[in-house]
Amino acid sequence: MTTATAPAATPDAHPEGFSTIVRLLLNVGHAVDHMFLLIFATAVASIAVEFGYANWTDLIPYSVGAFILFGLGSLPAGRLGDLWGRRNMMIIFFIGMGVSALLVALTQNAWQIAAALTLLGAFAAIYHPVGIPMLVQNVPNPGAVIGLNGLAGNLGIAVAALVTGFLVKWIGWRAAFVIPGLLSIACGIIFALTCPKETEAPSKRKGGKAQVALTPQMLMRAFAVMTSAAAVSTILFNFTTNGNSQLLSEGFKGIIDDPALIGTLLAIIYTIASFAQIVVGRLIDRVAFKPLQVWISIIQIPLLIWAAHSQDWGLFIALLAVMVFVFGAIPFTDAMIVRYVDDRLRSRVAGMRLTVAFGFSSLAVWILGPLVNAIGFSNALWIMAGIAAIKAAIVMLLPEEPAVEPVKP
Repeated sequence: MTTATAPAATPDAHPEGFSTIVRLLLNVGHAVDHMFLLIFATAVASIAVEFGYANWTDLIPYSVGAFILFGLGSLPAGRLGDLWGRRNMMIIFFIGMGVSALLVALTQNAWQIAAALTLLGAFAAIYHPVGIPMLVQNVPNPGAVIGLNGLAGNLGIAVAALVTGFLVKWIGWRAAFVIPGLLSIACGIIFALTCPKETEAPSKRKGGKAQVALTPQMLMRAFAVMTSAAAVSTILFNFTTNGNSQLLSEGFKGIIDDPALIGTLLAIIYTIASFAQIVVGRLIDRVAFKPLQVWISIIQIPLLIWAAHSQDWGLFIALLAVMVFVFGAIPFTDAMIVRYVDDRLRSRVAGMRLTVAFGFSSLAVWILGPLVNAIGFSNALWIMAGIAAIKAAIVMLLPEEPAVEPVKP
């Protein structure tokens, strides 16, 4: 049994006095993070042609370094965020992402693009353990804040699908990296000018207590479940978001062959599905945490099987349903950190969790091309359904906790 308690909500204000523009940029950062990591996956068919590859599946493994560094880099990024300062790390994030994207645009072969994407992944690792803890400092409704932030992140995925498709068609794949790269650098400059300097590092601050206090044994159990569930979730997330463009292309083969139109369909799916995070975020603040997460995991299983046996517009509808619940599951991990971890430690705990989770998720990117080549998308989606079932079983191991008074609307 836990000996959990629910501390009173803290004032709805950031200790640094964040302005609207700073909060906006913290959410834009999430969009930048996910968008940049998926530009390559959306443009890979065009890049493969230019680099002399017969099939996009032969080139996709060269992006795995980005996802490995996305995971491994989270640990030092989280540590620096707590001990050095989250503001400084976010400035490095925006500028680093922009410069890395420009370097990707300059590459001439597969190994060069692998190196540039790996550097991009290292900077991308900063956002989750730093930007999200910075955004939820001392807010009384972390679920809603995380849900809105998740919406921003997944709109970045939608923008990657839509904008990349049109830029590839009209200008070329290099422009799909150059234009967002310049915008990211501009965001970094604006953030540096508008975000107040921190008076002390987060690790030295008072307050920011966990929403639910657990015994040391239950805290270790919660961290183990949190990390395991996140690892499985990111496998599902990365397999779908990196593979959906090619999945739709195959599903609509002979019906829609325009990459810009396929990108538009995918952007519609991601945009609609992204709003699931707003709903789930608000539910996290109001209903029992564990059953909500279990059911969202379970529902993914039949939806993935449905997608495995669908074509053209049936696939479009099935994939939309899948992504609603894949995206809807995202706020839980960050909400668990706010729920169980003191703010002074959140970036470091998030970094440890992300290192493990994103390390596993890089496997999904590595095997995507070879797996689809070997067994096809239908069988691969059946495997993803099995992974969703494993996640549901993991989440059921979360410790029981007393009801926390819901946030008033």
